[in-house]
Amino acid sequence: MRVFILAGEPSGDKLGGALMAGLKTLRPDVQFEGIGGLEMAAQGLQSRFDMSELSVMGLAEILPRYRALMARINETAEAVLRMKPDVLITIDSPDFSLRVARRVKEKSTIRTVHYVAPTVWAWRPGRAEKMARFIDQVLALLPFEPPYMQAAGMRCDFVGHPVVAEPVATPEEAAAFRAAHDLGDAPVLLVLPGSRMSEVSRLGPIFQQVVARLQLERPDLRVVIPAPAPVVGAVRRLTQNWAPAPVILNPLDTNVADPMAEKRSAFVAADVALAASGTVSLELAAAKTPMVIAYDMNWLSRQIIGRMVRVDTVTLVNLVSETRAVPEYIGANCRPGPIAEEVLRVLADPQAQNDAMALTMARLGQDGEAPGLRAAKAVLDGL
Repeated sequence: MRVFILAGEPSGDKLGGALMAGLKTLRPDVQFEGIGGLEMAAQGLQSRFDMSELSVMGLAEILPRYRALMARINETAEAVLRMKPDVLITIDSPDFSLRVARRVKEKSTIRTVHYVAPTVWAWRPGRAEKMARFIDQVLALLPFEPPYMQAAGMRCDFVGHPVVAEPVATPEEAAAFRAAHDLGDAPVLLVLPGSRMSEVSRLGPIFQQVVARLQLERPDLRVVIPAPAPVVGAVRRLTQNWAPAPVILNPLDTNVADPMAEKRSAFVAADVALAASGTVSLELAAAKTPMVIAYDMNWLSRQIIGRMVRVDTVTLVNLVSETRAVPEYIGANCRPGPIAEEVLRVLADPQAQNDAMALTMARLGQDGEAPGLRAAKAVLDGL
């Protein structure tokens, strides 16, 4: 069996590595070509070029590299056509991967599978119909996505979300984290202002005011901030005058044996979280940590996105559980006073969220087959 598989960013590389491992388990004769990162390389892929060439976001970043990216798209499509694989699997990164799939389909009957359904349930529903012209099958991370893809004419299999395959800290590891950072039995607030500089710049001052209000009400409150590597400096500058000083987790800290394990322990050790909108809500649900979600953007983006969004909540826990248990403060509602009041309410009574988080994890495939194996079975069944 011959598979051409490509991913354009670290999250896709992780999905690709798990899918490749699943295919190798089910079809030991499988051969891979394509583009990927370290996770896919560990499964035997020799990437045609460095995946980081594709990790660009935003018009300002793409324009200077437009010619180079188009050349890589054409080069990759030609490589697929020369290989004549049984299946082309593209993973997320739609600006790159779907352009490759379209070129391949225009010149062949090679089966095309796209891993990660576009969020047509939230905005731009027309994307599904456009994809259906050159994508045969979609592998979905969320259980409510298949009907949207099927309505457009594609086969769609829900294969589980990768969060269910991630390790979760034990109570003992969480207790050790508290002890190591001298947190004792104090209530712990996890602050997660985003992974991009633009997010931290916009949300940081708001979250700072929320924390100040909370500490007036709860002087015993301690704050922990797991800072992604690109924003560690910004988080340190933001919090330099906070009292008491927060615990900042730096993934590049060479004094920590396993920074990811420390982050997992922090998630379980926390009593409540204040987080930017995104997939982090699922990480918190896996750790059984109740949360308040907040997010803001510039005025123009608010107006445009507000007119395009088709759902009344952006939090995945709410969407998957079909509840509105997780409070969210988005756009004009992202104000320190109401957010602080909500954090205190959740801290006092987290039960409604506990139920919604448990339901979310069950629906995402927790305690079932690993998503990579389910994805591999779906690909083979489609063939």
